[in-house]
Amino acid sequence: MTGPVPHAAAATPAQPASTTTVREAVFDLMRRFGMTSVFANPGSTELPMFRDFPSDFRYVLGLQEACVVGMADGYAQATRNASFVNLHSAAGVGNAMGNIFTAFKNRTPMVITAGQQARSILPFDPFLSSAQATELPKPYVKWSIEPARAQDVPLAIARAYYLAMMPPCGPVLVSVPVDDWDQYTELVPTRTVSTRTRPEPELIARISASLEASERPAFVVGAATDRDDAWNEVVALAEAHNARVWVAPMSGRCSFPEDHRLFAGFLPAMRERIVELLEGHDLILAIGAPAFAYHVEGAGPHVPAGAVLCQLTEDPDTAAWAPVGISAVGSIRLGLLDLLALPPRKTRPLPPARKAAPRAEPTPLMSVAYVLQTLAEARKPDHIVVEEAPSARPVMQAHLPFTRSETFYTMDSGGLGYGMPASVGVALGKPGSRVICLIGDGSSMYSIQALWSAAQNKLPITFVILNNRRYAALQDFAPVFGFSPTDVVQGTELPDLDFQSLAKGMGCAAVRVTDPADLRKALDEALSSGAPGVVEVRVA
Repeated sequence: MTGPVPHAAAATPAQPASTTTVREAVFDLMRRFGMTSVFANPGSTELPMFRDFPSDFRYVLGLQEACVVGMADGYAQATRNASFVNLHSAAGVGNAMGNIFTAFKNRTPMVITAGQQARSILPFDPFLSSAQATELPKPYVKWSIEPARAQDVPLAIARAYYLAMMPPCGPVLVSVPVDDWDQYTELVPTRTVSTRTRPEPELIARISASLEASERPAFVVGAATDRDDAWNEVVALAEAHNARVWVAPMSGRCSFPEDHRLFAGFLPAMRERIVELLEGHDLILAIGAPAFAYHVEGAGPHVPAGAVLCQLTEDPDTAAWAPVGISAVGSIRLGLLDLLALPPRKTRPLPPARKAAPRAEPTPLMSVAYVLQTLAEARKPDHIVVEEAPSARPVMQAHLPFTRSETFYTMDSGGLGYGMPASVGVALGKPGSRVICLIGDGSSMYSIQALWSAAQNKLPITFVILNNRRYAALQDFAPVFGFSPTDVVQGTELPDLDFQSLAKGMGCAAVRVTDPADLRKALDEALSSGAPGVVEVRVA
């Protein structure tokens, strides 16, 4: 018979091998990763992290967690480096989820730390604990973890950074119990980790051969082109093949210079309409964009009859669900360089030029077209526009062209509450740049607290609010779902919002424009100011 199992000997508490705290080790890592700006809204479970806050760090306060993540998103896109976010446990992460979703869709690198209650009381379901901290943000983070030991927190932060920066980039989350920060650990060395992969040469050769064989190629270019610093390369490839260039549906960044002779316009997120617009092309090359993003139900083919579809994407998931064609996965810029190394052996005639939009004329109640036309005339080509005006986007695409890389940002997700805080993040990430936040009245109210952050940081941001007193995008969309022109669309009227008072209450100058004769002067004065300001424009 087997005898009784002897009791294990009592463990002797180990003496700390280091005098470096978890807090110090994490700050050391953040400094070496270039993450010295902390976007945060504090809670009790986060306070110990910020004791002895380094003098070379910057704490950027957002008044609500959605603002925090939106600012961090804009900052990361502007700096091309992961931003660092600190959120309160459970409820704070919940408040931030809308913009975490947007960061995931935007492919924005972001290291999110969230507080957690002390390890010693976690078994007792304490107040302000997060019961399943790693599950809460899924599936809209690339990775999430609550380290098993305090000593593992710096290693988790390091892993989170490398994962956030690997294409497709995105947010990650590390849950940190409040009593971990004062524990002892070792410093973690930083490493060089690849952030680019080269598409398979065989697939690049097949795409090149398809291009060579085509008579009327078209490119569909998306946000990843700008993210991967491939603006010049996509222009060069289009010129080499005399290919018409369309911007992909719902593209969240600049994709192609809109004053270029080969620019054809913008594709809508509708299957039948995409096929109609691409009719006549025998090859479609999607570059840095899904093929294709849809918003409403459709039927029929995904490309015109007889057309070949090829795709160059940094995202394996996007390649996996593409319904037809060839998909090469890897860096957009490296893939384009490889295609440019295989120049065409034939020349093609120039395709038809895009027709210019007719000029908008002033009316007593201004049209959105007239406002955006005037803004286009007032802004400089290097002014950066962060947009969140869904109903106005088609009008913007006709009257407010973008001709330079990194001058336009919006949300790939369709989720509101991004534009105002993202403009703050972009302004912080590109010091000295003029940022214009173009936003609707309904969209403004999702993260209006960002005005306070803009004022506190004295940022040169002009917030142009298109006030039509309604959720116009929903009213415009209602017929798709069977509403008649006379039907009331419930919950879409927004009377009595006073943006002047809201802006001034948060420290921003503000002006309301109702007369078209006053519009240009108001815009010029706001765009020349070194302080943040709101220009509210009443539109039809």
